[in-house]
Amino acid sequence: MEVPDIPGLKRPIMSKKHEIVLFSATAIALYGYDQGMMSLINTNYDYLQTMGISGESPLVGIIVSVYYLGCAVGAVLFSRYSDAKGRKPSIFLCLAVTALGNLMMFVSGLGFHTGAIVLMFLGRIVMGFGVGGIDAVIPVYSSELSSEGGRGRALAQEFQANIFGLNMAFAVNLGVTVALTKNNQWAWRIPIAVMQVYPVLLLSFISRLPESPRWLIYHDRHDDARTALRTMYGDDKAEDKLEELIQAHNDESSKPVNYSDMLWPSGRQFHPTVVTIMGQVNQALTGYGAVSVYGPQIFELLGFGVRMAEYLTQANYISYFILMTLAWMLIDRVGRRALMIGGAFGISGCFALLTLFGGLAMNNEQFGIPKLAVAIPGTVLLYLATGLFGVGWLSEPWLIPTEIYPSTARAQGSAISVIIWGIANFAVTLLSPIGFNNLDYWLFLIFAATNAFAGLWTWLYSPETGGRSFEENQGFFEDAKEQETWRVHKVGKGEFRDMPKPTKQDGDNTESTPLLSNSS
Repeated sequence: MEVPDIPGLKRPIMSKKHEIVLFSATAIALYGYDQGMMSLINTNYDYLQTMGISGESPLVGIIVSVYYLGCAVGAVLFSRYSDAKGRKPSIFLCLAVTALGNLMMFVSGLGFHTGAIVLMFLGRIVMGFGVGGIDAVIPVYSSELSSEGGRGRALAQEFQANIFGLNMAFAVNLGVTVALTKNNQWAWRIPIAVMQVYPVLLLSFISRLPESPRWLIYHDRHDDARTALRTMYGDDKAEDKLEELIQAHNDESSKPVNYSDMLWPSGRQFHPTVVTIMGQVNQALTGYGAVSVYGPQIFELLGFGVRMAEYLTQANYISYFILMTLAWMLIDRVGRRALMIGGAFGISGCFALLTLFGGLAMNNEQFGIPKLAVAIPGTVLLYLATGLFGVGWLSEPWLIPTEIYPSTARAQGSAISVIIWGIANFAVTLLSPIGFNNLDYWLFLIFAATNAFAGLWTWLYSPETGGRSFEENQGFFEDAKEQETWRVHKVGKGEFRDMPKPTKQDGDNTESTPLLSNSS
């Protein structure tokens, strides 16, 4: 709510709109923290001993990857709950479940060894339930409060916070590991305990946030929607915003959409669902899930010692965070599609060269090449690949599903996105340690090929959704059905290959009406 300048009256530190963005960003940081946390826990000797496994055991990867299966289930449960009970209650439950799973992980093997690995497995799955729900509901909540010209920027900023979580986790992990050594149990328990700050802090703050006015209007709770809008805009603007959203709701089809409409080829929402699914599949195929979780092992493969590999991994994450600034600067200017295509082919080239440098690093004595002569350029390439992933592929596959479905299918579409993300990353994180142990540097060549495929598929079939209203994006799929083609350059006049050219506002009241503008 905007507060006028009145002598003696303090203005709030931040507006309600900024509070929403900050909350959403902090919630998204949970996922990043888990990635950074597990990357060093996996190499802690006390952790491995407590779980009763060796560092080369497939169980190391399974413990990491079952989390993603939990995410897939949580996405379905909490997206349905968010449609029925509201975005806020769903987010609250997601955070509570996350906190419970984190607590289970922390106490695993604390004072006992029998059953420690079972409790760790259960904790990972339960925490996955919560984080999967967050990943399904938060992007929907955020996009429903953003304009068509600011949706990408808002979500990219939230995912930059994801990388902050990744950095924080790895820094905490590295700090306690250096201080306590890998033989100390608190070197892996402390990072888990620190993660609990996120859900506890967010649970204490969520009561300050408004419910999504679009959700309230969809459920005919106009008075509550008016109240929510007043908290963001004040009494003067709230009524106009309410009328615009009611008109947008009336203009949009309210026919219910179920999962069969989205998953069967004859369904009304099958085409956008395929775009959603392939976005997450292709994100997994970039291989960056493996880089995030197994970063130190990759630097060791390039020829660095254990401690230097850990320092270089931290530096890579810091570079990743900084370069993510380019994502939210470009995503609403250049577009989602261009960044994804350029990112995929750029990462493909980096991994192809990493195959070469990885091979030279492992055979440097045979060829008489100094280790640093291949380790340094290999490190630069890995840093570049990380930055390209952040700009082109971190937030885009999460953003697109929130832009191509009608209100009646948006939460389900986001849930499907998380399900595929969970299953795909389960496979990648499960197979990556096996691949590194058996294929060594040749695994990079596989990632080079999968990135090339991701770029090609995106160029052929993924439309540009930036700068357009929800209804305009839905129109692409209607035109594709009429013209019986999914090729982007053949649908209509090929206008969905690029961002739309700027036009003057004509005053139409559509669902694209902004709730959180860029200027606030």
